[in-house]
Amino acid sequence: MKSDQYATVAREGTHETEINRSRFLCSLAPAATEQEAQDFVARIRREHPAATHNCYAYVIGADAAVQKASDDGEPGGTAGVPMLQMLMRRDIRYAVAVVTRYYGGVKLGAGGLIRAYGGVVGEALDELGTVTRRRYRLATVTVDHQRAGKTQNDLRSTGRTVVGLHYGAAVEIEVALSEADLPAFEAWLADTTAGTAVLTLGGETYAA
Repeated sequence: MKSDQYATVAREGTHETEINRSRFLCSLAPAATEQEAQDFVARIRREHPAATHNCYAYVIGADAAVQKASDDGEPGGTAGVPMLQMLMRRDIRYAVAVVTRYYGGVKLGAGGLIRAYGGVVGEALDELGTVTRRRYRLATVTVDHQRAGKTQNDLRSTGRTVVGLHYGAAVEIEVALSEADLPAFEAWLADTTAGTAVLTLGGETYAA
């Protein structure tokens, strides 16, 4: 079953914290594909060649179809997994996190590492912010030129999202609708255009 919404990272950025003299830098970025996530990991590694570890986690897909994590030399399960768990707990999708650690001479132990790696991802999410994307059905409303302006205004005034316009023999207005809104929208459209508009349902998309 498809999820009706997910959150993702609002923007690329880095959050730094120090724990027992070790520096932890969490770099976060949106990633539309697994390749984008891997490219970001590679870039951060190039930027921090002297770091003790560059651990990562990423989640791709609205339903988290792709989940990967790496401890990059830390004890198994103490870095990548808690990072991934933090992303999943916060319903983050299409995002990649890299935590760069510069070892400061004090061992943290397994529990300390888990708290550190998961915690710095949570702090970075709070600092950089997230955006929620909801699932919408795309629909095309076809109206004649005389009604087009009023129909657009009516759509916007009722809170519907107009995502595209195409002017041809008639005017095609592309709108994003929630699945639950479809029956009410069809009735509203027939009423507001006196039955002259044609509604064509398309695929699905996620939008903020």
